[in-house]
Formats: sequence, structure tokens, C-alpha cells
Amino acid sequence: MTPSSGALNLGADTKAVLVADAVMFLCAMLLGVWKYRQIVTSENHQAHIYVDIAHRVALMYSFALLVIATFVQLSGWSTLVNLIAAGAMAFYFFAATANYALHGYRRDTENQFRNPVRGTHGFMITLIVAEIGGWLVLVAGFLAASHRCETARSHPYETVRVSFI
Repeated sequence: MTPSSGALNLGADTKAVLVADAVMFLCAMLLGVWKYRQIVTSENHQAHIYVDIAHRVALMYSFALLVIATFVQLSGWSTLVNLIAAGAMAFYFFAATANYALHGYRRDTENQFRNPVRGTHGFMITLIVAEIGGWLVLVAGFLAASHRCETARSHPYETVRVSFI
């Protein structure tokens, strides 16, 4: 943000990740209300384990999305590459959270891997590839940009200018 204009200089890819982050954080807060409700109404004063897990991972994923947004903004790759990498990670963050919430709603298991439904292990493999692969793409984009970066600062609050060869 520049002091005089008040405008944010964020790429569309960064804005998309921040919107996903806002939605995930809202999900975390709503899951926290559900968790609280289960705690106060259950005999043992505990929420179902998967309601608890869904709440916790939504919180963690919301902060992970902030880190991802930072790397997207600083990446030297194209908007499309950044969106694919970050979007793959965000998709699996939301899918995993929804899956945990579904198990919490159904109260059908306390360990989804004990008797997994068809496709569970395949889903986990694609999750691992998408999340680690997406992250490595963004880190490589940051490293590529920082290697070729030229800064010009005439004022301490001026936006860093990045040139890509």
C-alpha cells in the first residue's frame, strides 16, 4: 500500500488466495461455534473428534493460506502458474476440512483410515502431490524473482519494483 494513494498493489492471484483465506477463516470460526455447542451439550463435555479436527485444521489452513498468498505475491511466475499452484493447495485444504466436518456430522468414525471408503488413499496421494508440489512451485517462483530482482527506492514506503528478464 502506498501512503498517498491508499491503493493495494496486489496481483489477481494474490487477491484470489486472500479471498480463499477469508472464507477458510470464516469456516474455522463457524466450526468453532459447532465445536463449542457440542462441548456444552455432550455428557462428557467434548466435541466429536472430527468436529475438533475440522475446527483446528481450518484455523491452521487459514494461516497457511496467508503464507501462500505472500509467496504468490512475491513469485516470479505468471498469474496462471501461481493460481494453479495455490489453487491446488487451497482446493485440498477445503476438501480435507469438509471431509473432517462430514465425519464429525455423521459421527461415523473416530479414524477415517481404520475402515477407509473407496478412494481415500488415492485422495491422500493426490493431496500430498498437490500440496507439496504447489508449495515447491511457489518457493521456486519466489527464488526466481529474488534472483532477478532490481529494486529502486526513493522513499521508504515506495513499492518494490521487480523486473523479470
